Amino acid sequence: MKTDTIAAIATGLSNAGISIIRISGEDALSVIDRIYRSKNGDKVLSKEKNHTIHYGYIIDKDEVIDEVMVVIMKAPSTYTREDVVEIDCHGGIIVTRKILETVLKNGARIAEPGEFTKRAFLNGRIDLSQAEAISDIIQAKNELALKNSIKQLRGGEYEIIKKLRDTILRDIAFIEAALDDPEHISLDGFDQTLLENLEKESAVIEKLIKESKNGKIIKEGIKTVIIGKPNAGKSSLLNRLVGEERAIVTEIAGTTRDTLEETINLDGITLNIIDTAGIRRTDDIIEKIGVEKALEFVTDADLILCVIDSSTELDENDEEILQLIKEKKAIILLNKSDLESAVLQEELESKANYPIIPFSAKQNTGMEELAKQVKDMFFQGKLSQHEDIYITNERHREELIHALESLRLVKESAQNGMPEDFYSIDLMSAYEALGRIIGENVEEDLVNMIFKEFCMGK
Repeated sequence: MKTDTIAAIATGLSNAGISIIRISGEDALSVIDRIYRSKNGDKVLSKEKNHTIHYGYIIDKDEVIDEVMVVIMKAPSTYTREDVVEIDCHGGIIVTRKILETVLKNGARIAEPGEFTKRAFLNGRIDLSQAEAISDIIQAKNELALKNSIKQLRGGEYEIIKKLRDTILRDIAFIEAALDDPEHISLDGFDQTLLENLEKESAVIEKLIKESKNGKIIKEGIKTVIIGKPNAGKSSLLNRLVGEERAIVTEIAGTTRDTLEETINLDGITLNIIDTAGIRRTDDIIEKIGVEKALEFVTDADLILCVIDSSTELDENDEEILQLIKEKKAIILLNKSDLESAVLQEELESKANYPIIPFSAKQNTGMEELAKQVKDMFFQGKLSQHEDIYITNERHREELIHALESLRLVKESAQNGMPEDFYSIDLMSAYEALGRIIGENVEEDLVNMIFKEFCMGK
């Protein structure tokens, strides 16, 4: 681990009200002493009390760069467990860069992306799952993703993993002790105890893996494709979901030739929406390309919003679309429900076993029911009240699968009456896989890769 002093701009570089320059390391207080001057010129910040804030100026030799507030935080009661200084200056791009340059000239170096959080992890303030949760908090797309990341930051995932590892380690220790000292420690009847522990541990891990799909959806959003025949109201639906006239809407069929993509928040759930060209048989080359694209997106979609014009009778294009979405998660929206209906809901129900929602883009009805159906479809309607931790990190999910497979091998060995030293090998494999989630057994290259994805100054 590097122990030199690092610095970076911790806020967005723009003409904002304030900017923050963060310094961390053993020379952080020495650096600020060289460039800070109090109003009366009588303060030495390294001698001031911990967790205090001071008004003054940042100077470069005899030149005043800016009027600032400086926060002093002394180790180990800091984010990185090192001495930390934060300079709150005016938010202009030029002045912020000038202060950072002055800090670098006086003993610090520019921080790598995520290096402050990396030091917090390496210094034992947080575990690796908490460090990754910090990145997720910054990138959260909705309130549910934010709440889940905060639970992880507060150690929710760590506590689950730690409890699993403690139980596994106790079993490993018992087996090793019994093998080393069989005269005093007996393994008689241990198989049953071990199998009971394996059942409990496997159940916890299986639940985490099962719900990780929901975790991914919370974090990244639901890949949602709007399909329907031309002029069914797909673009009108997109506009209502987005809350603005994002797509061109006309009475002319086939207006949308290419795809439009938007990200929206529907009652706390992120939908990554793709509006596609109307699906129909056509000889128009450009429209045909649009239809082919629409069919490709349908294949990869998490959710299909199928728009049907209820003011006209179902035709062969509608029938083909209903066949296309079979075996997919889909919701049918009966558009133009404010007009006289030519399509009976019962008729549609006999053709497609999907939720059917009367919808009017003109009168903006059906949105609440759509949100409810999406929540029921993906989260059994309980997402907002869910108190458990969702695994949102694919790396964590892979390690959980590895751990579960190792526990399965232990169970198989125990049931087949294999020697006890076989148990230890696979138990240790599960223990190490779980350890890689929280950073207990993790290689340097993986640590560097994880923190490389962080933003500067964090």
